[in-house]
Amino acid sequence: MGRKIFYNGLIYKDHHFQPLSVLAEDGVITRIGEWIADFEAERVDLKGLRLAPGFLDIHTHGAAGVDVNSADPEGYEKISCFMASQGTTGWLGSVLTDTKEQTMACIDAYNRWKEQEHRGAAMLGLHLEGPFLAAEYKGAMPEHLLQKKNIPLIEEYQQSAGGAIRYITVSPEVEGMVEDIPRLKALGIQVAIGHSGADYETAMAAIRQGAAASTHTGNAMKLLHQHFPAIWGAVLEDDRVYCEMICDGRHLHPGTVRLILKTKGLDRTVAVTDSIMAAGLPDGSYKLGVNDVVVKDGDAKLASDGTRAGSTLTTGKAFENLIAFTGKGPEEVLRLLTENPARLLGMEKERGFIQEGLAADFVVLDDNNRVMATYVGGREVFSSEQWKYGN
Repeated sequence: MGRKIFYNGLIYKDHHFQPLSVLAEDGVITRIGEWIADFEAERVDLKGLRLAPGFLDIHTHGAAGVDVNSADPEGYEKISCFMASQGTTGWLGSVLTDTKEQTMACIDAYNRWKEQEHRGAAMLGLHLEGPFLAAEYKGAMPEHLLQKKNIPLIEEYQQSAGGAIRYITVSPEVEGMVEDIPRLKALGIQVAIGHSGADYETAMAAIRQGAAASTHTGNAMKLLHQHFPAIWGAVLEDDRVYCEMICDGRHLHPGTVRLILKTKGLDRTVAVTDSIMAAGLPDGSYKLGVNDVVVKDGDAKLASDGTRAGSTLTTGKAFENLIAFTGKGPEEVLRLLTENPARLLGMEKERGFIQEGLAADFVVLDDNNRVMATYVGGREVFSSEQWKYGN
């Protein structure tokens, strides 16, 4: 893959954009400095633009006409290429609660995708959203496919996936679930709680057992009441928990986004898209797992009863929305899409930062915070017309 120098731009390091250069060699950052002399390296002139770590989307059900639950390896690659166009360099495929056979098919498709050559964002593994979820807060989950706790099933999934199931969403009120959170974590799976009406005490017990995140906070969960803080109060209060946020202006009011950030801080929030196959496409009829979904004015809802069913959000738009909703600068909110998801999943030694020894996964941003180009392992996987023309 050779060597490549990114120069004449502002590099995101230590939460600031700084006039530095970056040397990438064989897909890894090997040097960062004010000036790097390597006359054999390919040179990428940033032309004064900003270089940031590539976005990480750890909760997405698809995009570009492809649903994660029914995708083949080529479908996963199509999602990856679309993700790259939005500044995403790594993503988890979120498997909506489905049959065992279909979930195993998702795992098989991912295993085969890994063997192919790739042209877009890296698919970093799988996220299981279910099946151990509360029926009352199922959201878009098919109720007939929800299950009681069944850790051997997850062990079988993880063995088939070769350890690639990175993340799972469970409801703490499911019988026996709290006690078995350590068993899930021992499998190498980070645990989030959500789709839940758990009371405060049960949610806090799950956190003490190792639950580290809250799935799409404020959505498909029992809301905060002054006398009964419930699961939402627990995840907002406890500093060990990362709170996912869908920042599309529909799932959370901008004021709610600001409140969560004020409560949790910038270091314990993770921006996710929860996108479905309609992301990047016009209004129409789509699928989300076994569900029929109708998208109108960009808002995805179940055809059956109008329940909101994921989003059409992209990481690039989520980044712009965070800036608009909060009034904070890009250097402040970038971590919600980069280092925070990396830390949550234990990948901070691999990606999420511009640091020596980490993957050379970058997004180039213009002065209006729009994605100009995306690099995965130092290789360009997306370039806008403006970037092509300017470079």
